[in-house]
Amino acid sequence: MPRPLDLSVTIVGAGVAGLTAACALAQRGASVRVLERAGALREVGAGLQISPNAIRVFDALGLWPAFSAISLPSGRVELRDSDGAPVAVMDLARHRPQDRFRLVHRARLVEMLENAAREAGVRIEFGQDIRTLPQDCDLVIGADGVKSRIRPLLNGIEQPFFTGQTAWRALIADQSNPEPAAQVFMGPGRHLVSYPLAGGLRNIVAVMERADWQDEGWAQPGDPDDLRVAFSRFGGPVTGWLNKVNEVGLWGLFRHPVASNWYRPASTDPAIAVIGDAAHPTLPFMAQGAVMAIEDAWVLAACLEDKAGLTQSLARFQELRRPRCQRIVEAANANARNYHLRGPARAVAHAGLRTISRIAPGQLIGRFAWLYDYDPTKAA
Repeated sequence: MPRPLDLSVTIVGAGVAGLTAACALAQRGASVRVLERAGALREVGAGLQISPNAIRVFDALGLWPAFSAISLPSGRVELRDSDGAPVAVMDLARHRPQDRFRLVHRARLVEMLENAAREAGVRIEFGQDIRTLPQDCDLVIGADGVKSRIRPLLNGIEQPFFTGQTAWRALIADQSNPEPAAQVFMGPGRHLVSYPLAGGLRNIVAVMERADWQDEGWAQPGDPDDLRVAFSRFGGPVTGWLNKVNEVGLWGLFRHPVASNWYRPASTDPAIAVIGDAAHPTLPFMAQGAVMAIEDAWVLAACLEDKAGLTQSLARFQELRRPRCQRIVEAANANARNYHLRGPARAVAHAGLRTISRIAPGQLIGRFAWLYDYDPTKAA
């Protein structure tokens, strides 16, 4: 049996990254507390696509049965034109039958992780608005998201830049028993993604290029009528879905650099590390934001278990994670362009996708083998 991890850890942020790290560390014997700014875990966010690279972590944590119960399988990804006409299909069930792709409400995932963390002995404290670095621990992990207060301690003040795109996020009731597929409708200067969730819900994310901008962060309210007008020329099922939208969140999409420094050794203060969006915020065009956070959490815990010393373990964590996260962020940036093509470039790109989907259907999903074949539980 490996020795328990003799480490006192404070995690700032009780989202997917922080709670997954709490589970991974507590299961190894570390003393873990989580400090969350909110007064309680709220019903925030909407749908997430969770790919097999993250599900391998849930397996290792013993959480697959609980996760399976709150999520739906995803059998394929459909790329469609704005009028609803098929462009290409990535048949996950056919071409990656060994893998599990799932669709889940973020609130249900966070709830599951909170329960698992408490069962592992983690202390979770709400209403903790951290403005100074906690001192009564060996390691502080910043899992406090895109507006992290921990990241600037490692990287200074950084200025993200607005991409010229704004996104709406909504949930609607959908009792139609839809097939488990994620659908992407691509139009000039805008696109819409939708997929079903457990409990008779459907997730909608719609992104549009526009000259004005909104503050970063998806909790601010938008106007459902603005969403309907922006996508009024979209066909297929989109109009029916948008007619059901009663509440919608709105946020501006910003690019952030992947952090140059992911850790700081202990000195007079505890050691520091950052994970998830605090380390590598990404645009939502690869469905890997939450997945990268889950990968980070496991790999960090595994590196700390190595007993190489705290500084060496944190250096190893950054060495393992930064190149992969950089590649994923760059791929998401590319999709932001590809989904919004106009004119001849759009016609040529869609014709090429239709051809590949018809004559070599496995090639499209095969391009992402580097992404989905990755096993975080073996990385360290």
